Amino acid sequence: MTANMLEAETSPYLLQHKDNPVHWRAWSTDVLAEAQKSDKPILLSVGYAACHWCHVMAHECFEDPAIADLMNALFVNIKVDREERPDLDAIYQTALALTGQQGGWPLTMFLTPTGEPFLGGTYFPATPRFGRPAFPDLIRQIAEAYHAERDKVLTNAQALTQAVTRVGRPEAAGALSPALLDKAAAAALAMVDPVLGGTSGAPKFPQPSFFRFLWHTYRRTGETMAGEAVTVTLNGLCQGGIYDHLGGGFARYATDDAWLVPHFEKMLYDNALLIELMTEVWQETRDPVLRERIGETVEWVLGDMRVGGSETPAFASARDADSEGEEGRYYVWTEAEIDACLGADSGPFKAAYDVGPGGNWEGRTILNRSQNPPPGTDAAEDLLARCRGRLLERRAKRVAPLRDDKALADWNGLMITALALAGSVFDQPAWSAAARDAFAFVRRRMVNDGRLGHSWRQGKLRHPAVLDDYANMSRAAVILFETSGERHYLDQAVAWVAVAGRHYWDDREGGYFLAADDTPNLISRTKTTLDNATPSGNGTMVEVLARLACLTGEDAYRRRAEKIVAAFAGIPAEHLPAMPVLLMGHALLDGAVQVAIVGAPDDDATRALVRCVFDVSLPNRVLLQVAPGTALPPGHPARGKTAIGGAPTAYVCVGPACGLPATTAQDLKAQLSAL
Repeated sequence: MTANMLEAETSPYLLQHKDNPVHWRAWSTDVLAEAQKSDKPILLSVGYAACHWCHVMAHECFEDPAIADLMNALFVNIKVDREERPDLDAIYQTALALTGQQGGWPLTMFLTPTGEPFLGGTYFPATPRFGRPAFPDLIRQIAEAYHAERDKVLTNAQALTQAVTRVGRPEAAGALSPALLDKAAAAALAMVDPVLGGTSGAPKFPQPSFFRFLWHTYRRTGETMAGEAVTVTLNGLCQGGIYDHLGGGFARYATDDAWLVPHFEKMLYDNALLIELMTEVWQETRDPVLRERIGETVEWVLGDMRVGGSETPAFASARDADSEGEEGRYYVWTEAEIDACLGADSGPFKAAYDVGPGGNWEGRTILNRSQNPPPGTDAAEDLLARCRGRLLERRAKRVAPLRDDKALADWNGLMITALALAGSVFDQPAWSAAARDAFAFVRRRMVNDGRLGHSWRQGKLRHPAVLDDYANMSRAAVILFETSGERHYLDQAVAWVAVAGRHYWDDREGGYFLAADDTPNLISRTKTTLDNATPSGNGTMVEVLARLACLTGEDAYRRRAEKIVAAFAGIPAEHLPAMPVLLMGHALLDGAVQVAIVGAPDDDATRALVRCVFDVSLPNRVLLQVAPGTALPPGHPARGKTAIGGAPTAYVCVGPACGLPATTAQDLKAQLSAL
């Protein structure tokens, strides 16, 4: 058997392991054939580049020659980047959950030579710790059991694989309704920490989709507790240590319940989803802190996370938590460092940002404003801004954490949508242009033979697209069409939805599979609507299809969206809060507010009407811009209506009924606000 074979891979995570003494190889047809030929079980290790505990296990186990020798002798060893292969990760995370264990990364699974799981876990130490067995002892026992009790292992593996397939095909039953949405919102509210925000307990994840659903509930029903749950949570996020107060951007989660101590990695998807949520909330509250955090986070994304060239760059995946072998080292400060950098200005800064002699975390300080929230006086905030700039310059001289510079189609779709919406709401053309550039990158460089690829890095497109790629990029295309009025975005959404229908749709039971029908070497095709850190593809597709039904007049899109909802409506009611994206999509399908603006796109009066639409927090809005003389799509409630007196005119429609034509931004805003 040859040595480590990861050197030719593009994944930053796999390349982190190319010098391990373990004979790692990537998932492929050839490596599965190798396992079957050698009659060795497979040791599958799944992680990602910014994963702290993945680094810990690598240092303790995979860099140890003695442990590597054991692994090489007993197993065929496969490394998988869960961000590059979410289809594989979903299968084996489900398998681990079915054994009664908590999932996560690193994921360590033991498979038969054909890829069927029979045992697993997450992090294992080199010596017994944390109530976990020593990794060398564990792999010896598993290899011995595989060969000594082959029939039992294979029987268990087949049963577990069948269970994974059953979980991926939930029974269709019943239907969703406004009453069920209200019930789901009440259950979600019961999970919220009313004082500190987020869900109760630690660790705390931002969960933007969960809180966006509560915000939509507030806007739909007027339930003030739902709205307050969101604003309290965003306040905690924006003031806490989970936010990078110098460079912008949010960390993946907080290890405590007060948002102070982050797990310092920054993920593209969290920041995209938070930009969108904060933008929707700002439309209603006009909170200046939200506006500031949105701007700072966007500037971090545009300044630090772009890849792929200067003309039309896409976005990188993540920034690591570790630098110089230590988690958070890049981001934390001692009081002496603050004093040395800021001099006479350090006093006000330390008072505002919780800096003291002993620090607030392991003897050092995580900057936060939880106890001294903004805004202060203009003069005080200006001084703090200058101090932050000086500290940022000093921080830039440190060794920065690794940037995972692969571009993922699904995560780019999330950021494109966020930038397009925020750019329209805040009238920031540069943000909108960045969204269009990233979209152009994906369309030009992440498509092969008419089909999306999942991961791009350094000129190479790798791995089959998953449903989430089509869902998030189709949503991005639709939102770009609504914000710009440019028809080619709508045409692209229609084309991608058609590809998803051909290769991912379940004709027998409805809903979309995560993996395409021609993705090789999968023991099962999972299908879910439960949201994790990112929205489920099925939930997102409900929204995409609902918008396309409104924008094209094609009722087939509505019928398909209804089939998705029906396919998952049999999920127990207590699990509804775990599928907020589907619930929001259903609410749009059931009650879209359609705004049609008839006017020349280069007319200032048309632009004023469009700006007005984005001035109001109206989650179920669908905007259609058409030039004078262009017919609205069949079935649109405003079909047949035209510009009044030749002036750009807006029509606001709920269900089949439209309000009076609005020819001024004032009239249009009054109608939208009344909704």
